[in-house]
Amino acid sequence: MSRAVRVLSIDGGGVRGIIPALVLAEMERRTGMAVGRMFDFVAGTSTGGLLALGLSMPDEAGEPALRTARVIEMYEKAGQSIFVRTSHNPVHPLLHERYPSDHIERTLDAYFGDTPLSAAATEVMVTSYDLLSRDVVLMSSAAARDDSSLDLPMRVAARATSAAPTYFHPVPVRLGTPSRDRLLIDGGVFANNPAMCAYTEVQRRRPGAEVAMVSLGTGDPVRPLPQHEVRDWGLAHWARAILHVVLDGASEVVHMQLRELLDRRRYIRLQVDLRQANDHLDDATTGNIELLRAEAERLIAERDGEIDAACALVAG
Repeated sequence: MSRAVRVLSIDGGGVRGIIPALVLAEMERRTGMAVGRMFDFVAGTSTGGLLALGLSMPDEAGEPALRTARVIEMYEKAGQSIFVRTSHNPVHPLLHERYPSDHIERTLDAYFGDTPLSAAATEVMVTSYDLLSRDVVLMSSAAARDDSSLDLPMRVAARATSAAPTYFHPVPVRLGTPSRDRLLIDGGVFANNPAMCAYTEVQRRRPGAEVAMVSLGTGDPVRPLPQHEVRDWGLAHWARAILHVVLDGASEVVHMQLRELLDRRRYIRLQVDLRQANDHLDDATTGNIELLRAEAERLIAERDGEIDAACALVAG
């Protein structure tokens, strides 16, 4: 009997990505294995896509080059430089993207260089959405190896999957044969939790394959939006809140579906309520990063047995 395909799925969530990163670092500590060797297939959306690509980066021998601790630096050291506004005029974010893209592009270039998606040390897939064709775009290492016209630098794939509407401008690329213009934004608009995309991709390439999946959230917002607060909201008020509502709701639906679809012994979802940390995607202040770390530590402590089960699932 063939071994189950070991799948890692990582949600989107901006700087909240430090939460799944710390969970993965704990799994590395317990197993003694790099994430890139624990899993056969890694999928991510937005910040989860950055993690997925970072942990699939190859060294000169084609082995996973980075442990999770190195990727965590991207959140702790680079976050404050990525989320820097050039204008504090309150009207600016209503008319333009919130942040200039040169900061995030410099960061991604420093981490990924010109490494192509096809060179990934672990099978990886990240999600995006094309504004021109109004269609889903799944960028994967397998597709890039099968068809060189679908290959692109990891840094470009990372930039595209994290191009959250209102935060960063879309990413123009040319893909496919014949070559076709694409204008890509954050895949969170349709799959903030990419676990179902990952599951269907495995089944498409290996029909009938058994799947063992670890799905990691980036923290579940618990602050209510009561009627007295939202009843008179118009476009300006909803513009920021609606993205969070859509992302979080979509993640929970996918979890509900996979919980029913997969054997519960082979599907583990690790998520934590955000009791202290700010749930905003872009709060990369030192204080909030420390609160996000504390939320991750609480998750690790409270879900100790499930983390052991996840380690056994992928290391066995």
